Amino acid sequence: MINIQTINEYIRLGMLDLTAFSEAKGIFVKRQSETEGTELLLKKLFKDTSFELRYTDERKPFLHGTTAHISISHSHDKLVILVNEKETAGVDVELIREKVKNIQQRFLSPEELDYASNDTEILTILWAAKEAIYKTYGLKKVDFSKDMFIEKFDKKSDVFYGNLKIEKLKKRYLLKKERHGDYILVYTLNEV
Repeated sequence: MINIQTINEYIRLGMLDLTAFSEAKGIFVKRQSETEGTELLLKKLFKDTSFELRYTDERKPFLHGTTAHISISHSHDKLVILVNEKETAGVDVELIREKVKNIQQRFLSPEELDYASNDTEILTILWAAKEAIYKTYGLKKVDFSKDMFIEKFDKKSDVFYGNLKIEKLKKRYLLKKERHGDYILVYTLNEV
């Protein structure tokens, strides 16, 4: 039901199976399951729980009472929390579904569309990568097809790069991807 990973000395990742959690707790409202699941995962990720989960005006989560950075994502029956003790963090989990093909024009550049070649898994990775970068950035008004670019990657490799360019701001991130059954998980490792 719960999987906690230590990625490196600064980063921890927690994943919760929301369906199993909801059944075990007798919760039948999705929003309640997500809220209580988030509280449980945070307790598992932190030994000291003297913090309060809050949100910025842009809806970026943060923990009042600690300097750790967090990012939260949920998709269908998965809930994921990324903790980075050093720098801002972004995570996204997505169920691999064919419907991503219907929106690819809205979030990909022409070059990305070309190398994605209408492959559902690659499209899902690109979407999750851009969501992770967006969450790392933490501010609104980002055009996914123009302000973010994911560098071409080897589908077999678990690390790759993504860029954010908005006016004078230019950032490049090392991203990591993982496959968990029918889900793609992408998170930022660090700014490079």
